[in-house]
Amino acid sequence: MEIQYAYTKKRSEFGRQCLFVDEGPKLLENVTPNKEELNKYIFKNPVSRSTQCSSVLAEHELNTIRAQYDQHGMNHTEGGWPREVNPADEEQTLRFKKKIEKDEMYIHTVLQLTHAMEHCILQNNAINIYEEYFEGVESATIMERCSARTLNVYRDPNKVNQPVTHLSWSPDGGTRLAVSHCNLEFQRSPRHLSTFSYIWEVENPNKPQLTLKPAVPIVCLEYNPKDPNCLVSGMFSGQVAFWDVRKSSTPAGMSALEPSHRDPVYSVLWINSKSGTEFFSSSTDGQIKWWDTRKLNEPNETLILDVVKGEEQVLSRALGASCLEYEGTIPTRFMVGTENGCVISCNRKGKTAAEKIVSKYTAHVGPVYALQRNPSFLKNFLTIGDWMARIWSEDCKESSIMWTCNHQAQLTDGAWSPTRSSVFFTTRMDGTLDAWDILQEQREAVISVKVCDYQLRSLRVHDQGQLVAVGNNLGTSYLVEFNESLATTQRNDKALLTAMLERESRRERILEARNREIRLRQRTKMAESLHRDISGKETINTPSIILDSAVKNAEKDFFTIIELELAAIQAAAEAHEVEEEYEIKAEALISDKTKKKETIFMVDELKGENSEDEFEGEDMDKDTEGTNES
Repeated sequence: MEIQYAYTKKRSEFGRQCLFVDEGPKLLENVTPNKEELNKYIFKNPVSRSTQCSSVLAEHELNTIRAQYDQHGMNHTEGGWPREVNPADEEQTLRFKKKIEKDEMYIHTVLQLTHAMEHCILQNNAINIYEEYFEGVESATIMERCSARTLNVYRDPNKVNQPVTHLSWSPDGGTRLAVSHCNLEFQRSPRHLSTFSYIWEVENPNKPQLTLKPAVPIVCLEYNPKDPNCLVSGMFSGQVAFWDVRKSSTPAGMSALEPSHRDPVYSVLWINSKSGTEFFSSSTDGQIKWWDTRKLNEPNETLILDVVKGEEQVLSRALGASCLEYEGTIPTRFMVGTENGCVISCNRKGKTAAEKIVSKYTAHVGPVYALQRNPSFLKNFLTIGDWMARIWSEDCKESSIMWTCNHQAQLTDGAWSPTRSSVFFTTRMDGTLDAWDILQEQREAVISVKVCDYQLRSLRVHDQGQLVAVGNNLGTSYLVEFNESLATTQRNDKALLTAMLERESRRERILEARNREIRLRQRTKMAESLHRDISGKETINTPSIILDSAVKNAEKDFFTIIELELAAIQAAAEAHEVEEEYEIKAEALISDKTKKKETIFMVDELKGENSEDEFEGEDMDKDTEGTNES
């Protein structure tokens, strides 16, 4: 039989704390002895019973070695003072102590004596059970597999979606994300398009925090790194605008149309200045303009990107700027990516316009879509264009020191990780976001994330390195989070990356020197041959003759290569024709054999039918003869 007991409790007593009260013992029941009950018992003798309900416990004794303590006293008599110093006089002793403390060997002597004193003091201490034995050892990093996930999706609230052209994180820890929308396809955009851009809260993808309402679409938008309420933007009309989100959703200031750019402004960046109100802009019209938000009527300075060295800079020869790069630690220097694939390094401190353009790098076949210096190694910078990403060094101007493989889809944007120097991110036209770590893998990306099925246009990395915001061609922005392995710097990463970049830079410098020697030898040989040919005649234009001969040699090599390739293609075609003829002949032979077999089979069938007809005719004749006889 199962014993059950139901414990009941009132609903009002649920959740009440337990209250304990100090009370004395209570007498529940008192059984008094009764002698009459003794007569009812019968004693048995002998009786031996044992009951053990608890575990057996054993007691052991151990005598340990006792520590013997002795107490000793010691009388200390102050001494060691020089003869001219009276130990009883406090002023003399203090003066002597200050003199000793100023001595150069005083600190070293005290440090040597402290070790012996510390050893004696620690002998009197008990064992420290909280002692950390591995306090100085760095914790080992766990190498986890790279992973990524999409956190939030921010969609364009308008009915007609426009591409995302630029992204910018707010400087207050990246709690907000500014997204600019603009259709850059000239004369192909539908009518009545919205000109709005948005500022989103990272935690709220349902509704934008603020809608920016300009009269002209915004191409690029950038937060002030010192003020999270101020922004500057480059407009589709070539103007620049200043925004203060505390006042309204319309521009607080806008440049006039006449002194502004002639083409859309593709990039704006803040300058590290004392006032914190200066910025500069670039456009495909080939001009760089410096502005002040307090005075947007006209630019403070203008630079025309005319790389042809001359006294005057001509706007018609200027190279269109597609992107800008500015590092706050180098306030006078900046870099410009152009439409024809060149990267121009500039110095604002140059006295003339020609001195401001320092050097030129031939980077890509098409436009340079992204350009950024490495946050830890400022001599190295990243360029994105055509179908690859390249890493450059300022010392090597002819070729990049590292580059990725050619992708099937064109690259559109890229940026370094601000927390880990060896990691950078790229976006592609097939909707893929790639993360590269050149210390782990140089031939392929560490992780590739298929964000969407449409073209990704822009990319921006969060200051903490784990979050990456990307925008696509349909006006949707995605927030992708990577794991900590791509955002945290390991102990030896900086030393390894320094060695790698220096090694690659040294290799490229050696190759550049070798190529210069080869070109110099070719020029000298060509000049000597020309001198022999035209000896005794006046050479008016020797450089042009050298150039013509170089062009002729290049054409000769080019046509020889083409002829070889055509011969190889023709030989392959002839071999293919021979194979086809052989196959046709083989098929014809097979068909002839099959036809012969079919004809033989048909003849045999016909012979069999004739013989059957003869047998039937003989039978008919016999039947007719029998009937006649009857």
